[in-house]
Amino acid sequence: MATMIRKLYSLLMWAAQPFLRRKLIRRGQVEPGYLEAVDERFGFYTQAPEVRSELVWVHAVSLGETRTAGILLKALRERLPALRILLTHGTATGRVEGVSLLREGDVQVWQPWDSEAAVARFFAHFQPRLGILLETEVWPNSVACAQARGVPLALVNARLSDKSLQQALRMAPLSRPAYAALAAVYAQTQDDARRLRSLGATVQHVFGNLKFDAAPDAAQYAQGKQWRLALARPVLMLASSREGEEESFLERISAPALSVQAQDATKTVADADSAETSVVAVFQILIVPRHPQRFDEVCALVEKRGLSVSRRSNWNGGPPLAADVWLGDSLGEMALYYAMSDVALLGGSFAPLGGQNLIEAAACGCPVMMGPHTFNFAEVAELAEAAGAARRALDMADAVRNAKALLTRPTAQHAAAAASLQFAAQHRGATANTAQALASLLNGDGD
Repeated sequence: MATMIRKLYSLLMWAAQPFLRRKLIRRGQVEPGYLEAVDERFGFYTQAPEVRSELVWVHAVSLGETRTAGILLKALRERLPALRILLTHGTATGRVEGVSLLREGDVQVWQPWDSEAAVARFFAHFQPRLGILLETEVWPNSVACAQARGVPLALVNARLSDKSLQQALRMAPLSRPAYAALAAVYAQTQDDARRLRSLGATVQHVFGNLKFDAAPDAAQYAQGKQWRLALARPVLMLASSREGEEESFLERISAPALSVQAQDATKTVADADSAETSVVAVFQILIVPRHPQRFDEVCALVEKRGLSVSRRSNWNGGPPLAADVWLGDSLGEMALYYAMSDVALLGGSFAPLGGQNLIEAAACGCPVMMGPHTFNFAEVAELAEAAGAARRALDMADAVRNAKALLTRPTAQHAAAAASLQFAAQHRGATANTAQALASLLNGDGD
């Protein structure tokens, strides 16, 4: 039965390839990176084939996973200086970020489309000796091909939400053999481990989340703090926002729409609790969209409400103090944005999208307001809330009210910032344990 299901899956993946090419063309019109080396996605490469099994395959599908891979690779290279990696991605932002992780002898290509032929060409061409999959990336044909060729696969920083578990269980004849074939699984939490085991995975260890070991960029952090000190108003950020969230946020902060320039210079932060005073009037607003292709769209949304906007890409020497809204239209600068902010609303959590990871905010000492949807990072969200590093809101309106209340109470805000730093520090250590386990796996010493 399982073999028949995978054959049907393989047929569907083969048939879907023309649709994938068309999708890449459409995405490439907005993000040109998707048009780069398209044939790699189907197992055709310009790089010389490997003559022996030497490369370690690291798959980091998108931007967040690629940054996590960077944390792990730094620790792995300290243990294995001669390590050569084969780095793959599924998104353009992940591929751009991945360039910084490459060393001499490394290779970077697109993740192969999970058809039998594309995956077979990928393994035959590069002959990896080990595969390291970040977080959730378990693809049936890739796992089956690796198993057939004797290539062990390790799922690291592994997580699985209840929603994803239910989806996988509906396709159990396809998903169970894939999870069962993994050579090693290192889970983030005990709940993740339980869900992964229910799909047949052998979870060797629960190491925690690698992201806790990422130190904020020191230069960005210092710059953000410097810019914050130059401002007389607290900064309220909507971080890693998704479609629909910016508009909902703007509705709450700009009614009535009072421009900063029109405010009485003697107005105090205490006036923020007045129903007649716009949040924009008293707090500096910072919006950082999750996806770069939406920067222009979000800018237009702000201007449509009659608010002045200044984009990070236009800042020369610092953000203008007179702009109602700052727009973070850059990649890789979240440490800068969190350091500038006194509180952040967590994007992706006000729509049923599962939320974004709040660990970087905590590491920068920025308290977080979460919406109701944090299923992608459920345990981290619960732990952060229990530690006082994050607070739960019912919806966007509730989050803005809670943020206003926190920002008008400096003592409470400082306590929340301190709790955030302490929370981040308490959960470090996963990287060293994961790197040691992988080094043992590579050396044939088990996990």
